Amino acid sequence: MNTRKKWKISRERLGLTLLALPFVAFIIAFNYVPLHGWLYSFYDFKLGIPLFRNKFVGLDNFKFFIQDWRTILHYLKNNLIFQGLGMLTSIVPVILAILLSEVRSKGFKKLVQTTTTLPNFISMIIVFSMVFSIFSVDGLLNKVLAALGLIKGEPSSVLMNGPFIYVFITLIGIWKGAGWGAIVYLAGIAGIDSELYDAASVDGAGRFRLIWHITIPGILPTYVVLFLLSLGNLLSGSVEIPLIFMNSFVREQITTLDYYVYATALIGSDYSYAVAVSVFKSAISIVLLFGSNALARKVRGSNII
Repeated sequence: MNTRKKWKISRERLGLTLLALPFVAFIIAFNYVPLHGWLYSFYDFKLGIPLFRNKFVGLDNFKFFIQDWRTILHYLKNNLIFQGLGMLTSIVPVILAILLSEVRSKGFKKLVQTTTTLPNFISMIIVFSMVFSIFSVDGLLNKVLAALGLIKGEPSSVLMNGPFIYVFITLIGIWKGAGWGAIVYLAGIAGIDSELYDAASVDGAGRFRLIWHITIPGILPTYVVLFLLSLGNLLSGSVEIPLIFMNSFVREQITTLDYYVYATALIGSDYSYAVAVSVFKSAISIVLLFGSNALARKVRGSNII
């Protein structure tokens, strides 16, 4: 390889590195710099007083955390239910991508893909207003059912049904994320060698067999890796969902560990204890992340992180 070619490759790599620097800086600024806040868990922090002027309490906040294990376990259970249902329904974007790949009409395919992707960009506040206007006690659904004579007694609302709220939030998540998640699998399907389909068709394989023996095996490694990596977020829960959908009927079911941390810090003003709980969650999430990476490495034969 001559010097000019080496110089050209070096310039290209330098250009790609410079393009990546803003994103690296963003990650460092918002994911690593805030880690110094873990120091708050070792102090009895009071708002308005510099950190090191507060009383040093050592591991007391972690001791309170251990003593409060029943409350933590309850909210952790909510996290696991929401995330577990999300992982179980992660197959929906795969199915949608396969169905879209089989559509021959480009216009209809673009229409469906746009329609299913658009909800990802709708604010959850707007989603709640739509859901409330349809499913609340005085919503459209109850009015239609009452007009048809299908409601006896007082109307009810899924927004106030504790056990069903898990399923309802999961369905909203599918509606918002299925189209967006299908993009990854559509790209994977597009990367499958078309000669495989041609050879199978010559051998007499129909459309279903092409999907079963070529399309699904072609995108299965991608799905498995994404599924395993999602284990690292098993303890992560949305703060937005409880803030928007919470009411007195579903408070115990919809409160996640992240919302508990938020409420403890910003509503209860117990910043140090909230940080201690957050440190615990982060530590377990790191273990899950490296564990999921080990599983993904066995699937793909290389490190993911």
